[in-house]
Amino acid sequence: MPLHPYRPIALALGVVAASGFARAQTWLREDVDFQKIEARAKELASQPYQAPDREALPGWMKALSYDQYRDIRFREDQALWLQGNLPFRAMFFHPGYLFRESVQVREFTSTHSQEVRFTPGFYDYGSLVGEKGEFPPNAGFAGVRLLSQLNQQGKFDELAVFQGASYWRALGKGQRYGISARGVAIDTGAEGSAEEFPSFREFWLRKPDQGDQAAQVLALLDGPSVAGAYAFVVQPGDDTVMTVKAVLFPRKEVKTFGVAPMSSMFWFGENSRRRFDDFRPEVHDSDGLAIKQGSGESIWRPLSNDTGRLEKNYFAVEKLSGFGLLQRDRRFAAYEDGEAAYDQRPSLWIEPVNDWGPGKVFLMEIPTANELSDNVVAMWEPGQKAQPGQRMEFVYRQHWTTSEDPAKAGGHVVATRTGLHDWQPEQRTIAVEFSGIAPERLKDKDGKDVVPTAVVELVGDGKERAKVQGLAVQSLPGDRWRAGFQIAPLKEGAKLSDVGPLDIRVSLKVGDDFLTETWVNRIIP
Repeated sequence: MPLHPYRPIALALGVVAASGFARAQTWLREDVDFQKIEARAKELASQPYQAPDREALPGWMKALSYDQYRDIRFREDQALWLQGNLPFRAMFFHPGYLFRESVQVREFTSTHSQEVRFTPGFYDYGSLVGEKGEFPPNAGFAGVRLLSQLNQQGKFDELAVFQGASYWRALGKGQRYGISARGVAIDTGAEGSAEEFPSFREFWLRKPDQGDQAAQVLALLDGPSVAGAYAFVVQPGDDTVMTVKAVLFPRKEVKTFGVAPMSSMFWFGENSRRRFDDFRPEVHDSDGLAIKQGSGESIWRPLSNDTGRLEKNYFAVEKLSGFGLLQRDRRFAAYEDGEAAYDQRPSLWIEPVNDWGPGKVFLMEIPTANELSDNVVAMWEPGQKAQPGQRMEFVYRQHWTTSEDPAKAGGHVVATRTGLHDWQPEQRTIAVEFSGIAPERLKDKDGKDVVPTAVVELVGDGKERAKVQGLAVQSLPGDRWRAGFQIAPLKEGAKLSDVGPLDIRVSLKVGDDFLTETWVNRIIP
């Protein structure tokens, strides 16, 4: 099953003459709050799961092709909250194509709510759609798009999109869509079990007031194994910060229960040994996994697509301070792609707000031969298994950022390089490059400049068959430091291929002061 079956589709916005909002206002007096959504989720979880009818839409909507679906454009003059000079607006995705499980949308204030009903008057159908059939009265929508004056005062740009299962994306200033988040991951990567994709069934959009700095959204999630309530507070900026509150109620025990999951794409980068026939130096939405532990230690694991097989890695953490899939390389020259703009795609950094207890960060890499599908997933797995009927609450902040170091590790990895020379076939060279070390930390007790020392550790079974040699630390332009070394068989005359996979840890220090995060990786020599 594909990791990301409902990748959000960015649709162009139709520009037409203003004609007024296409639906009647039917406000009902109602207090909408998170507690009510939570109560509904709890009640859902106590009942047998009822799957939505994927065949309920008219045939012509289900038969829409990719190009036809993209040709359906929401009319700008029909945006919710267009009137009144409010700081946010909302638009809605048309049901059909892959998006057959419609969601219901409501708008609410502190005292009232109303349903946002589907109407064809919201859309310009374009020339590709051709003849249309019936429009069911309760069609619902395929998702929600939030807009704000993110990049320029007076111009409303996309801020966040909720579309497909429980997926969403967000943007900071000057960013382009890349990595995706989702509400919960069920049996992702579990042996012998199909992955589940619970879906947001209903959204409640809070009507903004003048001067609001953040948009607010509530959502109800349901799936075969879990139901839940979500609250989103979306604050746009250079880095858009989304505060997420999730209260989940498992229906049954599952093999893996993933919190704050995210999916991204990595095809190849500067560390790749598998090269593809492509004009670009690198192609990826993210190039590494960063983890910050409560102890203060930070870890960097570069992403890879070398082995040609499914790879799973687990990182045990007693107390989590943050984790995320990051796009650290922000140079256009690293990608040379003016259309995909990989240098402008955001990293996603997660900071727990409440205590998540001990657990592990799970990283899964799926081999890929192109850039069309998300093939990397990262998520948090609680140390205690989710039990049926249990109430589980997770509150966290998402940072959609272009920062190289959202973990605030200071010294951080900026490149991983590796190579094997024909004239030295039994030793592999590895170079790890660091940046961001404060200059004052590169001095001895007398205030003199010093060269940091590299600490290289081999861990796991392979360490008994390998050795590190030629270790050196080199200063590079741009305030970078490179730790270079070779991996070779410990036994004289042995083959490098006999060593097997090696787990390696690398960091830089001066005296007893560790200056950088720890690079961790599994190398197959």
